Amino acid sequence: MLLNWTVMILYNYFSAMFVGPGYVPLGWTPEKSQDCMYLQYCKVCQSYKAPRSHHCRKCNRCVMKMDHHCPWINNCCGYQNHASFTLFLLLAPLGCIHASFIFVMTMYTQLYNRISFGWSSVKIDMSAAKRDPRPIIPFGLSAFAASLFALGLALGTTIAVGMLFIIQMKVILTNKTSIESWIEEKAKDRIQYYQTGETFIFPYDMGSKWKNFKQVFTWSGIPEGDGLDWPVRNGCHQYSLTIEQLKQKADKRVRSVRYRAVEDYSGVCCPVTKGVKTFFTTPCTEEPRIALSKGDLILATRGLKHWMYGEKILDSAADGGIRERGWFPRKCVEKCQYDSETDQPVDGEKKNR
Repeated sequence: MLLNWTVMILYNYFSAMFVGPGYVPLGWTPEKSQDCMYLQYCKVCQSYKAPRSHHCRKCNRCVMKMDHHCPWINNCCGYQNHASFTLFLLLAPLGCIHASFIFVMTMYTQLYNRISFGWSSVKIDMSAAKRDPRPIIPFGLSAFAASLFALGLALGTTIAVGMLFIIQMKVILTNKTSIESWIEEKAKDRIQYYQTGETFIFPYDMGSKWKNFKQVFTWSGIPEGDGLDWPVRNGCHQYSLTIEQLKQKADKRVRSVRYRAVEDYSGVCCPVTKGVKTFFTTPCTEEPRIALSKGDLILATRGLKHWMYGEKILDSAADGGIRERGWFPRKCVEKCQYDSETDQPVDGEKKNR
C-alpha cells in the first residue's frame, strides 16, 4: 500500500511538472477582431491575453487559466495540469499519514519490551530486543532517531501540503483560480471606493460545486475545453472578467503615485545599507526587486511601511517596451510634485474618475 501511494504521488507530481499548464499561442488574437477591445495585450508574447490567462514572469509566457507558479514543480499550475497538481496535494498527505502510522507502530512495538519502570526511574535498553525471535532489522538508537525524524517530516508534510490542498479545493469548487479570487476581491474594493453601484458577478462559476468540479477533473484526465474559450453563467458576458481587469488596470494608473529615486539601490532582497528596519521588513514574496539609480522615475501602486511596489518609467523606444516592476525601499525615493501618473493631484478628482 505504501508503494502504491508512492507511485501515484510521483505520477501526478511528474505529470504536473512535465505536462505543464498550457500556454496561449504566440500571436493569438480572438476570432472576432472587435473582441480585442475587451482583452489585454501582452508585449512579451506579442499576442492578446485570452480570458483567464495571465503572463508568468518565470515561464515568460502567457499561461492558460493560470493559478500560480509553483517552485516545487518548477512550472505553473494552470489549465492542463491543475488536476494533476491537486491530486498530488491530496495523495502526498495521505501517503504521509500512512507512513506516520508505520513509524508510530514500529517505535511502539520495538520499545514495548525495552522499557522497564522502577520506583523512581524509567530505563530504556536499546542494546537488543528482549524477545524471541529477534527482528530482521536491528532497532538500535540510530534507528529510533531516524524513525523519530522521519515521523516529524511526515507530520509536517501532512499539515503543510494538506492546507494547500484545502486552499486549492476551495477555488476549484467555485471554478476560480487563486489569481481570479484576488481579482474578485479587488473588484469589490473598486466598486466600494468609487461607489458606482455596480455588482460584479464572477462569470465562470456554474452555480454547482459538482459542475465546477467537473471543469477540472475528468475521467480521461484531459480538462474540458481548449483553455481559450470558457462557458459562462447565465446573465454574464463572455468577457466580464477581462473587462473588470481593464477597469482595475485603469484605476491602478489613476491611483499610482510618481516618485523620484534619491538614492541608488542595487535590487538585492535584503539591503544592509538601507537601515535595520528595511532589512528586517523585506516583503515575503516571490515578486522581484528593481534596481534604482539616482534620478529614476517610478510609478508606485502599493506599499508597506518601509517598502513600495511600482513600475520604473522607461524610455519605451530605447528599452524595447520592457517593463520593470518590483519592490524597492521607501527611503530611496521621494514623492514628486504631482502625485499621479496623469499629473492630477486632487484626490476628489481621482474618486470621480
